Amino acid sequence: MTTHNSDLSALAQQALNGNPAPSGLPDAAELTRLANQFFRQLPNGSDPIDGIPATTSTPINVAPLSFDSRPGIDDSAISALVQRSFGLPGASDLHQLNSGPLTGLQASTPDKLQSGSSFYFINQVSALAQSAQLPGLASAHPPFDVKAVRRDFPILQERVNGHQLAWLDNAATTQKPQVVIDRISEFYQHENSNIHRAAHELAARATDAYEGARDIVTRFINASSSSEVVFVRGSTEAINLVAKSWGKQYIGEGDEIIVSWLEHHANIVPWQQLCAETGAVLRVIPVDDDGQVILAEYQKLLNSRTKLVSFTQVSNALGTITPAQEIIELAHRAGAKVLLDAAQSVSHIRVDVQSLDCDWLVFSGHKIFGPTGIGVLYGKAEVLEATQPWQGGGNMIEDVTFEKTVYQPAPAKFEAGTGNIADAVGLGTALEYVSRLGIENIARYEHELLVYGMHALQSIPGLRLIGTSADKTSVLSFVLAGYSTQDVGKSLNEAGIAVRSGHHCAQPILRRFGLEATVRPSLAFYNTYEEIDRMVAVLKRLQCAKRSF
Repeated sequence: MTTHNSDLSALAQQALNGNPAPSGLPDAAELTRLANQFFRQLPNGSDPIDGIPATTSTPINVAPLSFDSRPGIDDSAISALVQRSFGLPGASDLHQLNSGPLTGLQASTPDKLQSGSSFYFINQVSALAQSAQLPGLASAHPPFDVKAVRRDFPILQERVNGHQLAWLDNAATTQKPQVVIDRISEFYQHENSNIHRAAHELAARATDAYEGARDIVTRFINASSSSEVVFVRGSTEAINLVAKSWGKQYIGEGDEIIVSWLEHHANIVPWQQLCAETGAVLRVIPVDDDGQVILAEYQKLLNSRTKLVSFTQVSNALGTITPAQEIIELAHRAGAKVLLDAAQSVSHIRVDVQSLDCDWLVFSGHKIFGPTGIGVLYGKAEVLEATQPWQGGGNMIEDVTFEKTVYQPAPAKFEAGTGNIADAVGLGTALEYVSRLGIENIARYEHELLVYGMHALQSIPGLRLIGTSADKTSVLSFVLAGYSTQDVGKSLNEAGIAVRSGHHCAQPILRRFGLEATVRPSLAFYNTYEEIDRMVAVLKRLQCAKRSF
């Protein structure tokens, strides 16, 4: 089969006119051959891409593409063809990918990265070439361009002590893109009102914006209904809500609650308080020397008295990703309910509450590029329905007399008083921003950044990494011999590098490793290899200074 530009244009024109693609579409091998032929026809001597490898260990040099300079090729027709028939990016998308320096693959995969790294855009194209389900690629995101992303975050242009800010304190809080800042400003300029109860225009706008944000959260975590999404101040309030409401209703003397050594204080203290009030017992899943939970020991803890398992999906102190699916399944087999703390996971990996099958899930807006003071409690519909509210007041009532009160159904019955309306709207915008980038794209870029950072830190004499689980994300906790964590944090700050030093509200897990504090750089998708290099250079200077005395 020989296909020329005119053939491609004709086929594309059919797609543009809305006609179905011919039944004789090329198979995967033929599609690869056609792609090679097409790229050979482009200017600048682009190389063929036979095989389209799924992974590579060296940077890929992508020659500039120019569709405008090839006569006889109708860009709009080609775009329609690939989008409707194959699910590939159109010509306009390729123009966008090619704009500016170091876009796409090269921007996210520097020479210094070691072998074993994979390029997700190539992986997706390879999957297309190997699969008959060609339309599945229609939702593929463009290659990750960290330089373009950084332009969305105005605070990253700040200078600290004469240096450009390197924000490596993302596990504490994340920075906000301009779209979130603008959306909150727009709310206060054009929509500000209390919600649900008034007939005037601004009340309608505010209500639509608030409930629209709830819908965005619902889609983001794949809840089955927006009535399963409760707005709270953050993960801490969400956990306390469950402890003070469902916990007081259903947990009694002799019952057992299981947490892990990895937990943030916010997922320890509320359960300790509940145990003190009810006579329940708190049990703890141990972790190994790499910082991963020991599943075999967890299974030994489960029994007929286990009523609740509450654990983190990602450790804020170590970055460990726990085997959440297995922990949840084992808990349910024992008849226990499960609360999953996703505060440190939602900004790094896909979180799907229906797939996980957790009974509750909590996260905070400020950990996922949204405002502070807003968070989410997800609860299964039947669990929320069976739970009494923990606070009373306006918004959450259906009818009040001096004899009794009838509550609204969930989620309203858990949102007493005037909520944080503007920041809920801002959270919705933040989640939309993350969705546009693509959480899988974010995860791949951050993983390569994390691997690079761990290798770089391990090269420093006297530095000990804390948390070396094979399955981890985001966090690079360490201690440096001869220096307090506070001293290291101050030295990095002098170079404009923001990290967290201390116990990170996770004292039990640090004490498991014989420590009271660590230095904790933590990553987000706007961080770069250069920022890691800056941090490593400061740490090496500290070590050199120590050896000189």
